[in-house]
Amino acid sequence: MAQAMQPAGARFADLGVAPSLLNILDKLNYTEATPIQHQCIPLALDGKDVVGIAQTGTGKTLAFGLPMIQRLGRTGGQGLILLPTRELALQVEEVLQKVGRSIGLRTAVLIGGAASYQQIAMLRKNPHVVVSTPGRLLDHLERKNYSLKDVRMVVLDEADRMLDIGFMPQIKKIMAGVPTDRQTMLFSATMPKEIADIAARYMRIPIRIEVAPAGTAAETVEQEIFVVPREGKLQLLDKMLGESRGTVLVFSRTKHGAKKITKSVRDMGHTAAEIHSNRSLAQRRDALEGFKTGRYRILIATDIAARGIDVQGISLVINYDLPDNLEDYVHRIGRTGRAGSYGKAVSFATPDQRGDIRYIERLIRKTIPVLSLPTLPPRRAVVAEQQSSARPFVSARPNRDQHRRPSGPRGGERRRSRFRS
Repeated sequence: MAQAMQPAGARFADLGVAPSLLNILDKLNYTEATPIQHQCIPLALDGKDVVGIAQTGTGKTLAFGLPMIQRLGRTGGQGLILLPTRELALQVEEVLQKVGRSIGLRTAVLIGGAASYQQIAMLRKNPHVVVSTPGRLLDHLERKNYSLKDVRMVVLDEADRMLDIGFMPQIKKIMAGVPTDRQTMLFSATMPKEIADIAARYMRIPIRIEVAPAGTAAETVEQEIFVVPREGKLQLLDKMLGESRGTVLVFSRTKHGAKKITKSVRDMGHTAAEIHSNRSLAQRRDALEGFKTGRYRILIATDIAARGIDVQGISLVINYDLPDNLEDYVHRIGRTGRAGSYGKAVSFATPDQRGDIRYIERLIRKTIPVLSLPTLPPRRAVVAEQQSSARPFVSARPNRDQHRRPSGPRGGERRRSRFRS
């Protein structure tokens, strides 16, 4: 796999983007390309297969979206983008429409939880780009609602997450049905062997772009971990939410836990919503939109939504529970400190999870301050104490004698028309 050179920053105007798209980007105040965009766009516009290794929140959607819109506008055919979650599919389609709506771009989003008849109607309009989760796409293929015969560009986004949640069989079936004369781009935050195998099997001499070492966390995120007994987590959360003034994203390990935390946070007097796989699509969209607009200051989520939350300005991420798959730690904290801004991520670990802390540090190649707490007072006293300037936390050196690798899972008639580019 060839390796791309690491360049300095650049403007979109320097990358070969068409003038019509540059005008749109200017109106959207997009002028400076991120590193992944700078490296990927020229290669993708040239028709190269690309493997992009980049942290979450680095601008990957435009890195593949701009070349896809421009190339399809000139050559015809159809683009296919596969993602692991409903939220990510909706957000990618939203970005594509921001750029392509004025030049006639048609998109279709195929996800679970949405009415099939609406998706069939979108497919009958012969969209230029189909954005889908693997399972729902296969469902439409098996029902003969859609054919892959016109696909000329394929993007596998958040590929490592798709593997983590078991989409490899569906991906194999889909890729087997896509014409071999295609361009393929794959994006992932990590590069496990399975991702390398996908690249070797389905891509033609892909060029690897790595804007940061796989698994590293953004330098703009301040990180710390509190070692706290399980029964003390809620009181610590109460204190931290009271001290924080901005939007807060809280991660729970389970759906049941997310529901309980949401109720407790509301009882603390905060506006909060929950997002996990037990919520309907309408409920998940309401929670995410309410969080974006400020209707909910706090959002409680599980890992299934970790990479589907693209909200600017999150000031604090709290890992109420460490993730089962510790590699997901990077994706969780990547929800803050985006677009060059600074953010903070705080994790709660129980005393028996010090080995997991060490593993996370090795994963991100960085030492995280580990703090311990004295016994917290009852909640009423905690709320009163929030008015005090005294520091309740005592710094402690981490126990470096325990090194345990995590035991969690590893992770009509078709109309032929072109839009203008």
